[in-house]
Amino acid sequence: MCYDITLMSPRASQLEERFHASFQHSEKYSPIYHVSAFSIPKIPVITNDAPQEIQLFTWGLVPFWVKDTQQMEDIRLKTMNARGETLTEKPAFRHAAIQKHCLVLADGFFEWREYNGRKYPYYLRLRSHEPFTFAGLWDSWHNKQTEEQLNTFTIITTRASPLLAQVHNTKKRMPVLLPKNKEQEWLQKNQTKEHLAELLIPVKDSELEAYPISRLITSRTQGSNVPEVLQPYSYQELPPLSDQTTLL
Repeated sequence: MCYDITLMSPRASQLEERFHASFQHSEKYSPIYHVSAFSIPKIPVITNDAPQEIQLFTWGLVPFWVKDTQQMEDIRLKTMNARGETLTEKPAFRHAAIQKHCLVLADGFFEWREYNGRKYPYYLRLRSHEPFTFAGLWDSWHNKQTEEQLNTFTIITTRASPLLAQVHNTKKRMPVLLPKNKEQEWLQKNQTKEHLAELLIPVKDSELEAYPISRLITSRTQGSNVPEVLQPYSYQELPPLSDQTTLL
C-alpha cells in the first residue's frame, strides 16, 4: 500500500525541469517531508489531459458519477490506492483505468515492517535520490451544491518486490514506481488490460534503498512534515533486512 510520501524538491522550478512541464499555481508548492493520504492533501500530478502541466490534485479518487457530498466523503477514504490487478473491474476505477491516467510526483515513500508484534517505520527512495512518479489514476467530480470541481487521484499498487516483501511484510504490496522511459507511455489513453499489466509491475530492488526511521512519523504531539522525520534510526531489537540495497 502507499499512504505516506515525500516530495522534497525545494523549488517548483526543479520539478518543471525534471518533468518538462509547467507548474500551475507554483506559489502553492512547498517541500513535503511527510504527508499522509488521510489528511486529504493536494499533491503535484501530471494528467494525460494536460501532459505539459503540473497541477495540484487532492489525494483520494472521487469518480465522476458520485451523487453527493456524503458519498464523496465516504468513497475517497477507500480510494487512496488502487490495486493494479483489478483496475478494470472496480466501479470506482474502471473508467479512469482506460481514460484518465496520471503521474503522481514524489521522491520517496514510507512503509511499516512488522517484527515480534510491533511495527517499525521505514523510508524508501531511489538510490539516485531523484524525483520519480507513481502510476496513478485521476478523475473530476462536479459538486452540484457548490458548483465546484474537485480534481482527485489515486496511487496504483502492485505485488511487493523482494525488498518490499521484507519491509511491508504483512500485506506485501507496494506502489508502482514508473521508470522515466515509461512515464509518457503511462499517459496514453485507451490502453488494453494486457498493456496495463505490463506497466504495473514492481520496480527493481537494485534501484531502491530502504532504512528504518524513528516514530516521529506517528507522533501526536510533534509535526512530522519536517526533515528530521527522514533521519535513519536504529532499533536494537530489529534485525537488518537481508537485501544489500538498504542503508542500515
